[in-house]
Amino acid sequence: MAATTITTDDLREFRMELLDDLKELLSNQSSTISKRWLKSPEVRKLLGISPGTLQNLRINGTLPYTKVGGVLYYDYEEIMTVMKENRIHNKF
Repeated sequence: MAATTITTDDLREFRMELLDDLKELLSNQSSTISKRWLKSPEVRKLLGISPGTLQNLRINGTLPYTKVGGVLYYDYEEIMTVMKENRIHNKF
C-alpha cells in the first residue's frame, strides 16, 4: 500500500474550498429565510406537514394567513411565533 503525503499547502487549499462551500450554503439558506411572505407549498415544506394539516391549522385559527385573490400567504415571523408559543418543555 502506497502512502500519500499531505502538505501544508494541500491543507490550506482544502480549507479554502471548504470555507467557500460553507459560505455558499449559508447564503442560499439566508435568502430563503429572508422572505417575509410564504405561500402554502413553502410553509408545508418548512414545517414538514401535509396540505390537510395546513388547512386544519388555518381553520382552527392556529396559523394566521392572508388571502390575496386565490393565493394564501403566511408571515414567516408569525409562523415562528406560533412555533415558539406552542413549544412543550418536558420536565422529568
